[in-house]
Amino acid sequence: MMKRLEYQQYGGPQEMRVAPFTLEAPAKGQVAVRVTAAAINPIDWKMRQGEMKIVTGKRFPRAMGMDLAGTVMAVGPGVTRFKVGDEVFGQSRFKQCGALGTAVIANDSALARKPANLDFDQAACLGTPGVTAWNALFDKAALAAGQHLFINGCMGAVGEAAVQLARGAGVRVSGTCSEADMERARALGVEHAYDYSSTDLSRLATRYDAVFDTAANLTMATGFGLLKPGGVLLDLHPTPGKFLRAVFDRRLKLVMCAPRADLLDQLARQAGDGALRLSIGKVAPLGDAIAIITALEQGQRLGGKAVIRMDRP
Repeated sequence: MMKRLEYQQYGGPQEMRVAPFTLEAPAKGQVAVRVTAAAINPIDWKMRQGEMKIVTGKRFPRAMGMDLAGTVMAVGPGVTRFKVGDEVFGQSRFKQCGALGTAVIANDSALARKPANLDFDQAACLGTPGVTAWNALFDKAALAAGQHLFINGCMGAVGEAAVQLARGAGVRVSGTCSEADMERARALGVEHAYDYSSTDLSRLATRYDAVFDTAANLTMATGFGLLKPGGVLLDLHPTPGKFLRAVFDRRLKLVMCAPRADLLDQLARQAGDGALRLSIGKVAPLGDAIAIITALEQGQRLGGKAVIRMDRP
């Protein structure tokens, strides 16, 4: 019997439940994946809260979960990149979700083959953080070797992915994190790690080619103040006002997670080479997902990603 985490209406943690479901057949360009591991992201509970209901609509029940790793069960018409039995990782469809379940339908363009030397837990963590970081650093900021990037929140999931992807491209990195994470940040190649709780960023003398606000707590004035002439501020939390400002101010680049095949294949190569790994704070079965999401939603920190394993009782 297939099971998944879902909700019957938008709202708080009390709306979540683990329930049986029937998996649809994959349509053109789609792949059915038996999920081995799924990683939890803030987007999961934000969608359940209704923050994206203008996109997700009013049909219920709605499944939860974006990031996954597993094995191909079936492919739809026109799919040539994958075959039954392939081990893959990536993202479920944004509107339908469903990664937090025993099986899910994904677009083939939002998946990549899992490197043989990468376990399912690690692979499940790459989707949203890796894609978002790549979209920001290379699609939006077009960073190149020798440039200097500042990451506000460099040891969160997106920040940690961004540090490694930037360093792999020869980009210098500085940023903020907690005092407890400074040693880890430096080990990953962060040149100057600042304690976010005690550093006034408006007083920093260095200027950067790009500022990536993964923590979403920089003011526009502070972010712009850290830029070199021609630099860009990468913002993860678009609002109507920011969209309007970005039309007139080319320094502001709004970042949205946009997976595609070539990007995911590049993440797979780097992960396979050992150049991209995300910290995991907890691994638990599907039955614990509600409690874990509730705790994370209320501000608990695990020191890494929370991963749900479908093969654990």
